[in-house]
Amino acid sequence: QVQLVESGGGLVQPGGSLRLSCAASGNIFRIDAMGWYRQAPGKERELVSRISSGGSINYVDSVEGRFTISRDNPKNTVYLQMNNLKPEDTAVYYCNAEVVPSPYFSVASNYWGQGTQVTVSS
Repeated sequence: QVQLVESGGGLVQPGGSLRLSCAASGNIFRIDAMGWYRQAPGKERELVSRISSGGSINYVDSVEGRFTISRDNPKNTVYLQMNNLKPEDTAVYYCNAEVVPSPYFSVASNYWGQGTQVTVSS
């Protein structure tokens, strides 16, 4: 089994910053892509940002230039630095990881964190 534990959410004023962290643990041989998704009330879950094992990164247009994703491979951890936050960034943020549990597996499985609330409000 693989566990993803997120931290760093909270309440912040518009224009403020937060840093989310997500640490993966358990049966891990290799982690391919890691990413952050979010789900606002009444909306579908959307991809915010994703980083591959080789460091390729993509962002949803609405956060480009404000959010920065990074990962620490030895620590199996992914981060999301969120600057200049806006009320429309309010959502539950979920960590995602594509994990290969052993060298006998060729296909990665998808794992999710429990979610962390980010609220942007004055």
